[in-house]
Amino acid sequence: MYNVDQYFEPETIDEATALLAEHPNLLIIAGGTDVLIKMHSGKIAQADLLSIRKIKFLETIQKRQDGTLSIGSLATFTQIANDPIIKENIPVLKEAALSMGGPQIRNVATIGGNICNGATSADSASTLFALNAKLKLQTQGGERVIPIEDFYLGPGKVDLKPGEILTEIVISPEDYQDYGGHYIKFSMRKAMDIATLGVSAICRIKNGVFEDVRIGLGVAGPTPLRCQEAESFAKGKTVSAQTLAEIGKLAVKSTKARTSWRASKEYREHLVEELSQRALKVAIKNAGGESLA
Repeated sequence: MYNVDQYFEPETIDEATALLAEHPNLLIIAGGTDVLIKMHSGKIAQADLLSIRKIKFLETIQKRQDGTLSIGSLATFTQIANDPIIKENIPVLKEAALSMGGPQIRNVATIGGNICNGATSADSASTLFALNAKLKLQTQGGERVIPIEDFYLGPGKVDLKPGEILTEIVISPEDYQDYGGHYIKFSMRKAMDIATLGVSAICRIKNGVFEDVRIGLGVAGPTPLRCQEAESFAKGKTVSAQTLAEIGKLAVKSTKARTSWRASKEYREHLVEELSQRALKVAIKNAGGESLA
């Protein structure tokens, strides 16, 4: 059952942050696909809720004049998958959005809720890590912008301070323009399953050489992560099967995988090595490079 004492439904961000300042124990709810499940299962015994669903500008996806992409925290996964700005500029995020749950869940689940839940298996997180996304967080007193990597503190823990609301995900033009990408979600079932591993790879290529490579992983550690050693190795290297093989091996070094009922530590590490190469092969093609066997 849902044990809700107070419920607020502001229509502006100023009203919402004022309510949070006045009632610090309010739990923010957007699509509800995480919060309501936790309440129903008893993980949250009782809650006072602040619904932000009526703050319509938080649903906005736009490309600014300088090329910066802005994704409102209330954008649903269906909206992200269908949005022309996402399709044209960062189709890798569309791939991640389509891997999230089933159509009913994607219709209501929001990207902001997916991030703020703090799960390492969040389908959007590894791609946003690879895109160097930044998060805009607002309080009654002002706002701050932090890299998404700094937002994840541990399993289910994020750097959302009292009174803060995630309003916007921002991606700079230098972090996506001229890049190709690809997202792979590996799960035991083909549909509506939590990822055993999520891999998002993006790259920029010039004259058959990697100018930049970024690999984001989900469920390879307690939080989403980047494969820094593999990325550093790749820069300036010729695009080849041999280079990809070494990238795969180095990607494993960044992981903090553990054994769970879904998969053993060793199996997850095998997946990292193999799927990082597979994701990069498609990313290379999407970046205008030649296909690798």
